[in-house]
Parts: sequence; structure tokens; C-alpha cells
Amino acid sequence: MSVIREVPFPSRDSSELPMNIWLDDADSAIDVIDALALSPFATGAQPWSRLANLERVRPDAPLSPPGARVLRTARVEDGSESRLICGEGWTLRVVRHRNRTATVSVTAVNEELAKTVLQESIDGAEEAVPEADHVEMGFWWRGTHGGTRSEKPITAQPWAEIGKNYSGKIRPALDRLMSITPADVNGRLVLLHGQPGTGKTTLLRTLAKQWHDWCQVDCVLDPERLFNEPGYLMEVAVGYDTDEDTQRWRLLVLEDCDELISAGAKAQAGQGLSRLLNLTDGLLGQGRDVLVAITTNEDLARLHPAVVRPGRCLAQLEVGPLSRNEAVAWLGTSQGVGPSGATLAELYALRAGREIAPTGGDESTGLYL
Repeated sequence: MSVIREVPFPSRDSSELPMNIWLDDADSAIDVIDALALSPFATGAQPWSRLANLERVRPDAPLSPPGARVLRTARVEDGSESRLICGEGWTLRVVRHRNRTATVSVTAVNEELAKTVLQESIDGAEEAVPEADHVEMGFWWRGTHGGTRSEKPITAQPWAEIGKNYSGKIRPALDRLMSITPADVNGRLVLLHGQPGTGKTTLLRTLAKQWHDWCQVDCVLDPERLFNEPGYLMEVAVGYDTDEDTQRWRLLVLEDCDELISAGAKAQAGQGLSRLLNLTDGLLGQGRDVLVAITTNEDLARLHPAVVRPGRCLAQLEVGPLSRNEAVAWLGTSQGVGPSGATLAELYALRAGREIAPTGGDESTGLYL
């Protein structure tokens, strides 16, 4: 049986609201810090609140003003740390994660103090955004309290630099895809299919770079949950708005979604397929400027006909291996290249001096899935 503990928070004067917290054995030390951090705001003792989400946090960043007093610290095995910090007239909650993101929230007795404490806490805490060989990409996942989005810089090369990695058969279609602007959008689905190791993921990273001026690219890490939980889907579909005057388009990337779009998807994934179609061609998708990119290893003939019907796809591309002549030209030698050519992953393996399987399937595909 759970043991309940009631923790009262006395108010300083009759104008403040009382607050009680109930704890049981399912609560953690971090839950206690969360409650304590909220209590001054809830009671009215510190009625002003400000919050900042940080990326690329420096390991030595204190994330608090000079002279602050640490009241509580809690750490968990995954590397996350939560701190409760206070000063004259303010309370600070700092949550740091192993992936170098952090959330800093402050409550204070007045608005100006809240702004000042927050600014002093986060000033200089983030490392600079990497140079031109990177692009910012968002990553969504379903956490305990709903959808969570984190933005990270990822390595991405311009299309002009990597075009030679793809077969001449598909390169004109890829040229058109990379040069698309909002005025050219006709269809909401970008479908990349083909065997593993042909460079589909690399294409998506480059697409994020090529479309950067008009489209924000977000990768959904748990697409099976996205289409099984309507609340999560709505949260991701509505998006992550910025302070920009004109909101950009958004491209949601769903990798390796074979079960979601296969011919038997309706039976296997329940309403998942219907919700995907609604996002790309229904009321939900029309309500926002949202595109969806899906990668799959399935053959086109094995996909659900509703997914590949005319008008739904902005681009429907089979990303295959390079022909023998193309592979030899790419590698600079015919050593190791079979009569049917080679995938991009196989070529990188050969260039690194590794042998590839005679079946043409190198498991060390790295970033070129």
C-alpha cells in the first residue's frame, strides 16, 4: 500500500493561496523538486515565471546566477540531473540531460527579477551552432508527459556534393526534389524505397539542408506510437511554432515504416494507416503546412495502394544501387565490384578496405540506410 505524505506550504500573507502536496512511494526525488519549484508560483508568493529550453549546453555551465544557493539535487541513472536553487525573491529549477539539453525555469516576486535571473542563468551556457556543414533538425518522441521535441545540429552535405553517390537513373528526379519550393508542393508525401544501404537517410539529411530556408525538418523517433495515439499525433501535427512572422513548412521524417504502409497495414497497424493518410491528404494535413517523408525497404508493389495513389506523393523514388560502371567510377577501381554494381554502403566499405558479402548485402551500412 502506498504511504501518503501531505506537505503543507504556509503562505506569507492572507492574499496567498494555500498549497498541499501529496507524495506516495511511486514519486521520485525529481518529482519532489518539481513540486517544490512550482509551490511559490502556485501559492502566489512568486507570481512571475519564465522558462528556457537549451541545446548544446556547455558541460561547465553553472545554469544559475552567482551566489545562488542549491537546496536540492537529484540524479538518475540515465545521466539526468535536477536541481532546486534559490535566491532573494526567486526560485530556480534546472534539469540537465545526458544529451546536453537543459530546461531552466524561474519564478520570482516580480517580472523584471524573473527575466534577470533567467538571463543570468542561461547567458553563455550554449555552445555556438556548428558551421555550414550542419543543419538544425528536430527530434520528437513520446515521453511520460506527452510529446517532447529536441533540436539538434546534424551533419548534412549540399546536394551538389553528394549527387554522384546516386544512380544516374534517379538523379534527375532527385534534382527536382532538392529544388522544390513551397509554390511547387503538389502532394504531401515523400516516399523513398529501396534496399538497405542505398543512401535514403543521407538524402533526407541533405533535403533538410536544401529546404532549410522554407521548411523545418523533424524526425519522429517512435512513429508506431505517433499513429496509435491521437493526442501525440495532434501534438506533433500542430507543430513547434517559433517567433518568426511567417511560419515555415514542416517535414516529418518517419524511417523504416514498413508495417505502417505495407499492403497489409490496415490489418497489422489498425488505425495507423488511416491517420497517416489523413495527415498527408485529409483535414488534419490541410490544417497545417505539413509534409511527411517515409523510408522503407519494401518493394513498391508490396505497399498499400492508398499510399502510392496518384496525387498523394510529392515524390515517389526508388533509391537503388549504382550500376557497375557507376560504382567503378565512384571507387576508382573495379576491385570488389560485382557485375550488378554496388550500394553506397558497400562502396564505402570497399574504400575502407573491408570485404563485402557476396550477396551484395553489407551489414555495416552506417548512416546510409
